[in-house]
Amino acid sequence: MRLLLDTHIFLWLATDDRKASKKLRAQIETASEVYVSAASVWEVAIKSALGKLDGDPESFHRAVDSFGFRELAITGMHTLAVARLPPIHKDPFDRLLIAQAMTEPLLLLTADETLAAYSDLVRVV
Repeated sequence: MRLLLDTHIFLWLATDDRKASKKLRAQIETASEVYVSAASVWEVAIKSALGKLDGDPESFHRAVDSFGFRELAITGMHTLAVARLPPIHKDPFDRLLIAQAMTEPLLLLTADETLAAYSDLVRVV
């Protein structure tokens, strides 16, 4: 199973937040590949600069590698897939993650139930 982690899921793991349940951790540990999108690094950078998130984007980026996860680059195909998505969710970062999951394909792990309406590739945890 190949996974793409929503930004908040990876933040939970990186900060050892109790929201990262044993069940969630087990799903991640048994996956064949785990990805964190460059869009998530971008999201952390923007939200940190705006004061909406307490976190260092450089540390976040380094943590992807330290967890043994792969960084998923943003490609033209991903951005084109965003244009084909119905307007279920307005957040541009979440829309890009959905497009990446559908294009690759990868299972997107998220706590955002709204995203499940996009695809069977979304797993709400």
